[in-house]
Amino acid sequence: MKLKLERVKGTRDLLPEEMAKRRWVFERLREVFERYNFHEVLTPTFEYTELFKLRSGEEVVEQLYAFDDKGGRNLSLRPDMTSSVARLYVNSFQNAPKPVKWYYIANMFRYEEPQSGRYREFWQAGVELLGSSRVEADAEVIALFVESYLATGLDEFTVNIGDRILLDEFARMLGVKDDIGLMRLIDKKDKLSEEDFVEALKEFGLDDYGIEKVIALIEIKGLPDEVLPKAEELFTSREAKVEIARIYELVDLLNTYGVGERILIDLGIARGFDYYTSVVFEAIAPNDIGIGSIGGGGRYDNLIEVFGGKPTPATGFAIGIERLIPILEWKGIIPEPKLRPDIYVIPIGKESGVRKAAVEVVTALRMAGVKADIELTGRKIGKALDYAGRLGVPYVIIIGKRDLAEGKVTVRDMESGEQRVVGKERVVEEILNLTAL
Repeated sequence: MKLKLERVKGTRDLLPEEMAKRRWVFERLREVFERYNFHEVLTPTFEYTELFKLRSGEEVVEQLYAFDDKGGRNLSLRPDMTSSVARLYVNSFQNAPKPVKWYYIANMFRYEEPQSGRYREFWQAGVELLGSSRVEADAEVIALFVESYLATGLDEFTVNIGDRILLDEFARMLGVKDDIGLMRLIDKKDKLSEEDFVEALKEFGLDDYGIEKVIALIEIKGLPDEVLPKAEELFTSREAKVEIARIYELVDLLNTYGVGERILIDLGIARGFDYYTSVVFEAIAPNDIGIGSIGGGGRYDNLIEVFGGKPTPATGFAIGIERLIPILEWKGIIPEPKLRPDIYVIPIGKESGVRKAAVEVVTALRMAGVKADIELTGRKIGKALDYAGRLGVPYVIIIGKRDLAEGKVTVRDMESGEQRVVGKERVVEEILNLTAL
């Protein structure tokens, strides 16, 4: 019985059409990242598992592709890039001029149950800004976050901003000791029914009054001018007041960047990682295909120190490519990929001189920047033209022994069927004129 090898669960084969769309998105993002003077980095696909344990605790291993290599080293495929970038910074760049501004476009791996917009291998595009604690750094990163989506043609989306300091303060106000656990529960609130969410809150020792307060908090969402005054009434500690003032300043800067109309305040945002220390944010694009957040980020001022480096403030974001692309396709934003060549060169016959002439012509076209292909299977002229027609090639160059003896080739317009004979030495110029029309 022949062994059938199937694709691993949670992964995908990306065909040429899909890769062309993906590359189009990557190019849009890379362009805007570099306009903001972020520079591309790429770290190893696997790291020591201890790196991720330091960040998120022992339980994170259940979500990792962790394994022992042949040398007995415990490694994991990267579940995100922030940890790897932080490790790179600690290893080699602590004394570099600040801020350090890096971006990446890479694949990640998490052992999670696959669902809409979520795979076990997935791609993210993101940035990390290390070395500035100022609110200007938060504004720079969030403005770039907005501009990144706009660069792909996405227009209907909001960036919702929350704050980890305020959530921690809220947990203290309620007397909840496991603030990390409460954050994780709040982060999953949209995936739970109201009844299940309430029952889960009771496990933190909250009474009806506390539960009512939590539900009230996560419903504080809207325009900054409407929400921040409510937050000032809810939080009374000095630390919370300082943080709210920082959010006011952040919103003001984002208005100056010209992206303020995209911003909502949502104090129920906890994000999925427990290393955030202040402002957190996520992008939401309304859709009918079951996709929630399409990216997010925040400030993580303690992570570098956790990894053994000098205290270094940092902020960044990641865009979920597997979530963004389906929304762009659903909206019809991504151009249909053009996978056909502009020119198809067909040699007629088996004569060595004809075949070499065909190679010379296709090479000259490619050197001139024309997307050109050549008949490689030995088809006769009729079948070769049929193949070119199926590809949708606009022009074919036919090279036969008789024409070649006169230093000529035939250019055929595949749409009209018209043919013209041109000098072999002028064919590149002729094609450039045709394809420029």
